[in-house]
Amino acid sequence: MTEREHRTVLLRGGDVHSPADPFATAMVVERGHVAWVGSEGAADAFASGADEVIDLEGALVTPAFTDAHVHTTATGLALTGLDLSGAATLGEALALVRRFAATRTADRVLLGHGWDAARWPEGRPPTRAELDEATGGRPLYLPRVDVHSAVATSALLDHVPGVTDLPGYRADGPLTGAAHHAVRAAAHASITPAQRTEAQRAALGRAASLGIGTVHECAGPDISDEADFTALLALAAGGESGPRVVGYWAEPVAGEEDARRIRELGALGAAGDLFVDGSLGSHTACLHEPYADAPGATGTAHLDTAAVAAHVTACTRAGLQAGFHAIGDAAVSTVVDGVRAAAETVGLHRIRAARHRVEHAEMLTPETVAAFAELGLTASVQPAFDAAWGGDDGMYARRLGADRARTLNPYAALLRAGVPLAFGSDSPVTPLDPWGTVRAAAFHRTPEHRVSVRAAFTAHTRGGWRATGRDDAGVLVPGAPADFAVWRTGDLVVQAPDDRVARWSTDPRSGTPGLPDLGPDAPLPVCLRTVVGGRTVYVRPNE
Repeated sequence: MTEREHRTVLLRGGDVHSPADPFATAMVVERGHVAWVGSEGAADAFASGADEVIDLEGALVTPAFTDAHVHTTATGLALTGLDLSGAATLGEALALVRRFAATRTADRVLLGHGWDAARWPEGRPPTRAELDEATGGRPLYLPRVDVHSAVATSALLDHVPGVTDLPGYRADGPLTGAAHHAVRAAAHASITPAQRTEAQRAALGRAASLGIGTVHECAGPDISDEADFTALLALAAGGESGPRVVGYWAEPVAGEEDARRIRELGALGAAGDLFVDGSLGSHTACLHEPYADAPGATGTAHLDTAAVAAHVTACTRAGLQAGFHAIGDAAVSTVVDGVRAAAETVGLHRIRAARHRVEHAEMLTPETVAAFAELGLTASVQPAFDAAWGGDDGMYARRLGADRARTLNPYAALLRAGVPLAFGSDSPVTPLDPWGTVRAAAFHRTPEHRVSVRAAFTAHTRGGWRATGRDDAGVLVPGAPADFAVWRTGDLVVQAPDDRVARWSTDPRSGTPGLPDLGPDAPLPVCLRTVVGGRTVYVRPNE
């Protein structure tokens, strides 16, 4: 612990969101932990012994957010590189590619992100010929917004021997599956260590500026590489780059030797994006019934029930957290069946104690929701997906039809069943935006899936800690890690019960601490300061 972390800091004159004292206006931090929360009058007793006194000037103090699903380097590359998420047409996207190529003359491979042909009036991705022309014949890797398919130039494909023989290769269309993974690996191999560090610092800095104190890095051999993963963990461990990083490495485990290697990488678990299927946007999520806009197509299955069971069994025996990426209903069923089979081998109590997790888990049924609760599975979910693609006229409805689309992301049903929720962004798929994520869950496009602001906030703070096996963090009570954020916000409210969310709301008379008004037209809180383990990692510049 550094000298700075040994210091005693008193924060006073604001609102402290703490179940220890719903009306707290002050907090003391010592040795990287919360030492006390209470009233303004009682704070006077701590003032003389504090190394620093911070006048909150009416600001709100909350636990720092945990983003439970991030791809840090890719997020940083999107921040520092070519971002096509704002392109309104195919022509605009190609113009951005052309401009980027002209300004990045030293890059061995041009890297971009974020296109979504479903939003363009042309309704199609760029062709290889169009990209070859726009880049002047240079290598370019351009993943779709969901990162489950990508387009690339001829010059990049020339660097990937045998790519035309791999599953998922298309002569003039987005690459998926093994072909996409091979091309992505070739593109990422061009990134220098300096570029990688720049990208990682940019991503962690952005997270800190948004009040995020912890990110779960979801890495793996099909996503990045070991050097990228270990470099990120080392950067975060240095303590100067912002949030904590909890690492997950998505590689199958067959026994103790594999588990030992996962630990040696610094990973908490063999989890995250261990792909059971793909994504809805790329038509690769695995479904029981065909896509509405692709008759006969049911997506791609990467793992079967036996493979899931083997992985979960080996991880459980090794004391390692397991987890999977599963979006389509058939993929979710495969995970449930596999985990249940593992429970028959090692015992249900050991499965539940391990807190295995499922990423995304979008297409759930009442039966699979009940199975998550039975098996103690954590649902690591992204409410911004519904905000971006939900509704009767959104991408989900185009892919599945409106009736099936309305069943997606049933957060209220998960909470009613007692399934632990951990909220994240899957950045750069959707941006780092914690308060926007809370609002997306509270104002889900399908009303029966909405949860209260309080429940959503808990899923995005304490829920992320619980997903890593920590029940003592993500809340501002004495003894908890001093991970918190200070916010400029409007009036605080306690969401009143209504027919949709009464089970998860709190009567204003109960003394539950309030949260900002996150109505659709309300401005989101602005982060003034972020503190991780007692270290200040972000202070908003003077305006």
